[in-house]
Amino acid sequence: MTTLLLSSRHSEDNQALWRAAIQRDWSVERVKGLRIPKFDDDQIILYIESLYAPSVAESLNLRLITVPEDWLAKLPQAYVQRSIEFSTVGAARRLTEPMFIKPPNDKSFAAQVYSDGASLPEFLEDDAPAILSEPVKWDVEFRCFVMNGNVRTMSPYWRHERPASDDHYSATDEERAAATRLAETVARDTSIDSPSAFVIDIGQLSDGNWAVVEANAAWSSGIYGCDPNAVLDVLLHTTTRA
Repeated sequence: MTTLLLSSRHSEDNQALWRAAIQRDWSVERVKGLRIPKFDDDQIILYIESLYAPSVAESLNLRLITVPEDWLAKLPQAYVQRSIEFSTVGAARRLTEPMFIKPPNDKSFAAQVYSDGASLPEFLEDDAPAILSEPVKWDVEFRCFVMNGNVRTMSPYWRHERPASDDHYSATDEERAAATRLAETVARDTSIDSPSAFVIDIGQLSDGNWAVVEANAAWSSGIYGCDPNAVLDVLLHTTTRA
């Protein structure tokens, strides 16, 4: 038996995955805080927020496939179309000009353009990792669930500074083809240390070029208008026995 383990927080995303899992005759359980149900199942799949998933996985002796923290900063310029640096919060605090700053792999602070380094939250430790990126304007951004170099499902999530849900996640064939092409090119590039199953966000810049926005673990990423069944296929490859 396969079990999909969800967080206690109900959302449109995990409800959609719950329904898809039930159709596969999987069992579905929810974590109550950090209280973990007991399992005898052959396979446990996690879909839980990034701040809690590692603790849950450790308690179940599971290993989660993650994206290297410096993955985005190590991409060739042709893939990102902007300057990006893997750094620390302490270094970011010394910035005197606007910069897009984000945590590499979690939601420990807001990913956004900060007017300067002094605007970062005071509670952050100086040695915490941070991605520093040249601010750019995106016309549209796509979420791509990727497995073994192939985009299994995709959806726009942001268009002209508004949620893509406002337009029912619509996109042209040309946009989908361009986003798929870049996501698969990056995922198949053997010079890049990419996981076998993860999420790549691809966007079109205001100058018309397509570029990688970021990458995230599939087990904590929103699905937007993606096919929940295809997302489950990817999730099957992101949780293994430790």
